[in-house]
Amino acid sequence: MNTVKALTGPKAQRGLGLIEVLITVLVLAIGLLGLASLQQASIRNNQSAMERSMGVVQSYSIIEAIRADPDSAKSGRFNIAIDATPSGSTFPANTLTMWRGQLTQNLGAAATGSVNCNATNCTVIIQWDDSRGLAGNNTQQIMTEVHL
Repeated sequence: MNTVKALTGPKAQRGLGLIEVLITVLVLAIGLLGLASLQQASIRNNQSAMERSMGVVQSYSIIEAIRADPDSAKSGRFNIAIDATPSGSTFPANTLTMWRGQLTQNLGAAATGSVNCNATNCTVIIQWDDSRGLAGNNTQQIMTEVHL
């Protein structure tokens, strides 16, 4: 007589159930979504950091032009408000026009800058739109002060 033994105990389980596979896939999907969100935040913050670095480079570029003609700086010919447009064909006016063009090229259409020199002290402000960065303000500014 053949008798069939029923398997009981730990040897009875032979594979994974469908529910276990679905739970594993769900946990994996949530982890991958978190990883994608982290990557997106990293890219946005790297863009914002790059724009800040470009702002610093642009402030140094106008400062070097000011140092090339300190007499014009001391007399206020490099002075320009944040919303003013440079005019004229002098070295300071041409330099400011080129500088503003570089700002918009490197930091976007909303980028602008100002220079204010009093005697031997100059303040350079660069302003641009940083709304793409996480928790970024619409307007970001870098201020650099130098002594000629």
